[in-house]
Amino acid sequence: MRNTNTPIAAEGYPFILGFFTLSLVLALLGHYLHSAFMVPASLCLLLTVFTAFFFRNPERKTPENENTVIAPADGVVIFSGKVVEPHTSAEMEKISIFMSVFNVHVNRAPITGKVLDSFYTKGKFFDVRDERASFENEQQGLVLEPAPGLRLVVVQVAGLIARRIVCYAKVGDMLIRGRRYGLIRFGSRLDVYFPLGTKIQVAMGQKTVAGETVLGILP
Repeated sequence: MRNTNTPIAAEGYPFILGFFTLSLVLALLGHYLHSAFMVPASLCLLLTVFTAFFFRNPERKTPENENTVIAPADGVVIFSGKVVEPHTSAEMEKISIFMSVFNVHVNRAPITGKVLDSFYTKGKFFDVRDERASFENEQQGLVLEPAPGLRLVVVQVAGLIARRIVCYAKVGDMLIRGRRYGLIRFGSRLDVYFPLGTKIQVAMGQKTVAGETVLGILP
């Protein structure tokens, strides 16, 4: 499974190269034809820098305790509570993490476990802070088995701006805590569903760091 440790996520290079090439072309037109081209050239150069910033891919130090579930995304906790998980129809603890366009968008495995199931749902693009996003937005989910009899579900949810979910994991893969398993382009959210009895370690409004922040301790 793909797990690149380059400073910029591989999915970002086509966007960065595209904006940089456009800024170069416009700058040449501004130099040889008319100075008015320098304004859009400058804007494209700013987009190049922002895109490189957006697709940054930093290293993280994952806590050693294998019984802890770590945050799969950078962001802020916008929901915490008991719900019925839509795919498995089981009652579970749920934490939702909102990622703004300024957060790192590379997603990391919350726990070591086998991928039992993978599901993709086409849908709408509500603002991911709207609870309808959990049921109606485009999403990609994985059902993980961290230990016999335990199930954990992690769902990448596309948002108002994000329209492209990338997930490297396949059914049968073994995910390793803290390792990269996908990303979402340009603002989105991650929903994590824990088995009942998990000791939740974060609160509403708390900031999370992918691969480092402990969300909960499994029963």
